[in-house]
Amino acid sequence: MNRSQRLIELYHLLLNHFGPQGWWPAKTSFEVCVGAILTQNTNWQNVEKAIANLRRQDLLDPEALWRVPTDHLAHLIRPAGYYNLKARRLKNFLEFVMEGWQGDLEAMFAEGLSLRPRLLAVSGIGPETADSILLYAGHLPIFVVDAYTKRILHRHLLVPEEAGYQEIQDFFMENLPEDVQLYQEYHALLVALGKNFCLKGRPRCPQCPAKGW
Repeated sequence: MNRSQRLIELYHLLLNHFGPQGWWPAKTSFEVCVGAILTQNTNWQNVEKAIANLRRQDLLDPEALWRVPTDHLAHLIRPAGYYNLKARRLKNFLEFVMEGWQGDLEAMFAEGLSLRPRLLAVSGIGPETADSILLYAGHLPIFVVDAYTKRILHRHLLVPEEAGYQEIQDFFMENLPEDVQLYQEYHALLVALGKNFCLKGRPRCPQCPAKGW
């Protein structure tokens, strides 16, 4: 079985076990972008509380959020943790969107994956955040890699422990069809596997749906 076949097999094992994940949970593309920044170094439940605060004040809009003072924004997103830092990072992203496309995300994403290096140049946006924005908000074909992905592949001897983000991303994109929906669902399923079975400290290997894969 080659690498492509193995990856497709794992995808179906996880899909059969967990079912469709329907990730990313957001009402708009802009909400996805905000969530991708807020979820850095915290869990999603905390992000939901911060986003709910923004929604209550009708601030889930690029121009509206751009006009909010940074200290007030930090107060609103406090549940997400590192709120002062994340407020600055959100402002950096908003400056990028407002100055480049007057807040028009559709126009921004129309630039395709050529947008990626420019996103990565925004202070506070690393590869995982940038690719989450591109894949889930922009519906562009790029695979998102996170700590769960690396852990799962390393434990199944598909990548070395020292493998970096780009190497792991290339592994998926070179061995899977270029399909946005597949990339979205696969990433979400790997997160589910990492959270429920392939734990960092005490993995639940005997019960794992990928046992024997």
